[in-house]
Amino acid sequence: MPHLYLDIFSGISGDMFLGALLDLGVPFAPLEAELRKLNVPGYHLHCHRGEKSGIAGTKFDVHLEHEHHHDHPTTAADSHSHTHSHGHEHGHGHSHDHSHHHEEAHHGQKDHGHAPEHTHSASPAHHHSHEHSHEHSHEHGHEHGHEHGHEHGHEHGRNFAQIRQLISDSGLSDWVKTRSIAVFHRIAVAEGKIHNRPADDVHFHEVGAVDSIIDIVGACIALEFLGRPRIFASHVVEGTGFVRCAHGRMPLPAPATLEIFAERQVAVTQCEEPNELVTPTGAALLAEFVEIFGPLPGFAPRKIGYGLGTRDNRTRPNVLRAVLGESRDLSHSGAHDWETDTVAVLEANLDDLSPEILGHFIERALEEGALDVFHTPIQMKKNRPGVLLSLLCPLADADRLARLVLTETSAFGVRQTLATRRKLRREFRTVETPYGPIRIKLGSLDGAILHATPEFEECRRLAVQASVPILEVFSAAAAAAQTLRS
Repeated sequence: MPHLYLDIFSGISGDMFLGALLDLGVPFAPLEAELRKLNVPGYHLHCHRGEKSGIAGTKFDVHLEHEHHHDHPTTAADSHSHTHSHGHEHGHGHSHDHSHHHEEAHHGQKDHGHAPEHTHSASPAHHHSHEHSHEHSHEHGHEHGHEHGHEHGHEHGRNFAQIRQLISDSGLSDWVKTRSIAVFHRIAVAEGKIHNRPADDVHFHEVGAVDSIIDIVGACIALEFLGRPRIFASHVVEGTGFVRCAHGRMPLPAPATLEIFAERQVAVTQCEEPNELVTPTGAALLAEFVEIFGPLPGFAPRKIGYGLGTRDNRTRPNVLRAVLGESRDLSHSGAHDWETDTVAVLEANLDDLSPEILGHFIERALEEGALDVFHTPIQMKKNRPGVLLSLLCPLADADRLARLVLTETSAFGVRQTLATRRKLRREFRTVETPYGPIRIKLGSLDGAILHATPEFEECRRLAVQASVPILEVFSAAAAAAQTLRS
């Protein structure tokens, strides 16, 4: 199996990821042909070779028909082919007017200063009423800016349920459908949490955009062309500054990006670059596909590709480096691809606390960010029965939660130790059941899925809606989950 390593030293966006895969040798024409299976009209694909800070690579862009009033300067060195494949009207009978400095939120300015290889799949009858006003101080390929306007007419775009149906009804492979929907689901969950809405119901400035659909589905198609490689990445580097949205100015990382990384527990380091480097689409691709974040794991490079952004960064080349090869440590030395981290273990022996208060403390500690809380029966001094209260938490939360133990229980002291963990790679995918879509939590080791567990709360909600026993819904989800093991 091939292995792919991503260097995130200058961030990642959907178009930079696709540019890097194209630079590795993914053929452009078959990629375009596969994307046509989505039956999404109204866009041009642009792909050309270029440079950023002296680094040669591939620039990929999606340009929407309603905004595509550009004039490409043509020179003798330009190779510009323009083919038309007009799509059908897509069932939206309203007009669409975007007023941007950039094409879409989380997708920065496209590079109109070239005459790239150019394909056009468009429908002049396809319009939306969708008002966006984005004021950005910089661009990053698809990245949005340092001062980023997120004022969106959310209710006029596609929501996650519509995106999922669009992909499910397409002629794409089952693998591309499943992984594309999973990437979208990560963004939907993040946006839903921010806006306090169910994921299916949220209308996105990001997910509803044609260029986001093309970026995410195109990335999955490209990965399938490369043989579905196992993917590793460096530690994630983000810039500093603020984004401007309907809620006001928010610090980087952008809210959706941070929620996506929090769900997957991906570590993020900020650098001195005064711009946004990681978009929500880029974050969702990393969270869905990357098995391990860290240095090259005994990697034997075969080919290197560079995906180019648009902006000229101040401190680093605006490129995403992708390395295709084999990971010798994992394939030959017996090492495993599990995730590792270090957590704090807080403990206290208690023999004078009522069960009611103990139960209350467990609920409170979990609400305050504990990873796990439990108690074990023990024999204490003077033959008194008691409990060992144990709490696991991130190192950064240890002092705060130790104080909670001291203030909310009868403990006079708290012991703290550090523990390293070996964890299965965890991810969520969505399966379809007769009762509706249900998320499945997957646990993988060395490329093999060991556990596929339906999300209980989703099963319970659908069981109540359908007035059927929860075991019936859970069994249907578990059966559908077995297809993910293939």
